[in-house]
Amino acid sequence: MSDSRRRVLITGATGGVGSHLAAALEEDYELVLHGRDPDKARAGQSLAIAQLDVYEEVLALMDGIDTVVHMAGASSPESSWELVLQANIIGVRNVLEAAREAGVRRVVLASSNHVNGMYDRHEQWPVYPQQLPRPDSLYGVSKAFDEAIGRYYHDEFGLEVICLRIGWFAEDPLAATDDLLRAMWLSPADCTQVVRCAIEATVGFGLYYAISDNPNRRWSTTNTTLELGYRPQDSWTQLPGAVEHVVEGGAPVRDTWPRGS
Repeated sequence: MSDSRRRVLITGATGGVGSHLAAALEEDYELVLHGRDPDKARAGQSLAIAQLDVYEEVLALMDGIDTVVHMAGASSPESSWELVLQANIIGVRNVLEAAREAGVRRVVLASSNHVNGMYDRHEQWPVYPQQLPRPDSLYGVSKAFDEAIGRYYHDEFGLEVICLRIGWFAEDPLAATDDLLRAMWLSPADCTQVVRCAIEATVGFGLYYAISDNPNRRWSTTNTTLELGYRPQDSWTQLPGAVEHVVEGGAPVRDTWPRGS
């Protein structure tokens, strides 16, 4: 019997989110795992090696792929211009163009809350996906570019592009000292669910906050719920030892946000 599961490419499959998804989705999809360094592969894991700023290498990843889950790239808000240029701008363009050329159905792009991080720094909440971008860093600028070029590839070529503004992915949100970080926590289980929803939903393009069910979150997940079918199950306040100190209007944000986060 042939395997009728979707063939899904996960880029950055040795990174934090990517490695989690590589394990969590392996029973649901036929996975192709991308990395840059074969030495980072887990035992028994096969990596497709490619530098994302080299178009021919990216195109070679796309053979038979239904969906690309693009998690590779610079992930720190303190990343330099040179790093985000190669990883998050040139690399994302190459992924989208290679997907278009190869006839891939859909690309799920890892975006970030830092696209609108200046609203957070200035405590201008709530924040909605459709608001004008206000990046808080060059990293945020690069993610705003990713969303814009993703929209272009959808409008111009019909490529389905789902942009997930991934919150703070961490095992232990109680380790954070910033209320803002706990508010944007995305648990591993909820991360798996929202990515699976992004792969399967019938919408062709959208911007979606991907955050757990935290009572102090400042970012609207309404369209994530309605259009993707996402139902977050976790909240940092449910964890043993969690204590929420409710501040009317939201706890203050330090003037240096997001540095050091």
